[in-house]
Amino acid sequence: MTPEQAVAELDGVLAHLWMVRTFLKHADEVQEDADMLEVPRTLFDSIRATEPAAQRGDLTEYLRRLRGKLPKLRRVADFFAAEHARVSDHTNFKMASLSLTAAVRRIETILAAVGGPTDTDPAGGHGQAG
Repeated sequence: MTPEQAVAELDGVLAHLWMVRTFLKHADEVQEDADMLEVPRTLFDSIRATEPAAQRGDLTEYLRRLRGKLPKLRRVADFFAAEHARVSDHTNFKMASLSLTAAVRRIETILAAVGGPTDTDPAGGHGQAG
């Protein structure tokens, strides 16, 4: 997969995550739970981290920044999958959890297909992306 193809596909996945973020941000059940509020905040931070590079057309930086955010995305997806039922067992929360988990897996697949350093590779910037 070329960087151009990867970024085009990742843009769609990030748009999907934006919708999960929007649902959670506006869900009354999440508002009083500091741990749950980390999920939409992390999604916001991760998505917005790619924007400057996307606007400049800097595909390498876009991919680097998203790779750097991947550990946090995994963490909130795992957290939400494990904890969403204590906030609400409504289908909306179940579907948001499945959606978030699937989107993070898709990001992992795309980043692996485009090649380059991974988030566990010392050259990959684990924790370095702003």
